[in-house]
Amino acid sequence: MVLAYIAGFFIVLFLILFIIDKRRVSNGIFLTFALFFTILAVAYGLMSTDSNLIALIVIGVFFLILALSPFLIIGLGIGLVYNGRLMVKREGRKIPNLLTLFVGIMILALIVLLILQITIFDSVWLSIFFTALFLILGYFSFLLISFLLSSYIYQYNRPRLKQDFIIVLGSGLIDGTRVPPLLASRLDRAIVFYYKQAAKKFAPQIIVSGGQGPNELVSEAFAMKNYLLDKGIPEDHVLMEDLSVNTLQNMRFSKTLMDDLKPKYRSIFVTNNFHLFRASLYARKAGLKSQGISSKTALYYLPNALMREFIAIIVMYKAWHITVTSLILLGMLALGIINISFG
Repeated sequence: MVLAYIAGFFIVLFLILFIIDKRRVSNGIFLTFALFFTILAVAYGLMSTDSNLIALIVIGVFFLILALSPFLIIGLGIGLVYNGRLMVKREGRKIPNLLTLFVGIMILALIVLLILQITIFDSVWLSIFFTALFLILGYFSFLLISFLLSSYIYQYNRPRLKQDFIIVLGSGLIDGTRVPPLLASRLDRAIVFYYKQAAKKFAPQIIVSGGQGPNELVSEAFAMKNYLLDKGIPEDHVLMEDLSVNTLQNMRFSKTLMDDLKPKYRSIFVTNNFHLFRASLYARKAGLKSQGISSKTALYYLPNALMREFIAIIVMYKAWHITVTSLILLGMLALGIINISFG
């Protein structure tokens, strides 16, 4: 019963905060807690029934998951290595494209080191090191699950067809002038929304947001505008914001542009599905009352992209995460000293 109350508390808390503002990291954290305690409450409830068969099934499922966990972790490592090789093959040997490959190798290497520590090495400090490492990995795994849940539920945002502005977030250009497929998908998504709203009410204005990078011959906004014009969007319905160099500036500079044009307005922003949730955090940070809609991304690209998004969000709140990690390390160091002193 206590577990059910705890689960209910986190469900209600999540729903309240989600209704107030979908653009919160805490939404995913509370939803993760809600799901965890709901599973525990359901399992406990089934175990408490008079049916021995149901209790045996619950225990069997628990031990099956426990037995399969090592194989699932090994499978995850192998899958990430495969994805990393695929990324290199299709996207090139750029450092960001190597992320899943690197993480996959690290997972497999940690498994090997853990096996060696259990079977060959016998060191108190090595045991403390692995305990601290797995506590830290557990902490960040919890945050990763929370991030994935937040990203998933935010995909179902459905803004009304009465927007004054559609902000399209830029990305790098091909050969310094051409819109790449990733950016084209964002623009195509904006075009679909543009015509859908124009058919029912009025045509919104599209703000193309992106400055000129060091290896680009024109600004991203300029290339994006030309793409929209080629697709039949009227020129007077396309506005350029060509000074921003990151997502936060996309939001801030676009907000300034809209504030200057209209005192009261409704707006949405468009980006790829993997980037949508983090972009919403920056919109909130910029004071922009805007929700996002997403364009699809190739499946092979998603693991690497989501991992980069997760790392970027961790960096956004780095002070908190450094504090938690430091406390874990200090706690384990203290345990090690106590163990050696009094052991």
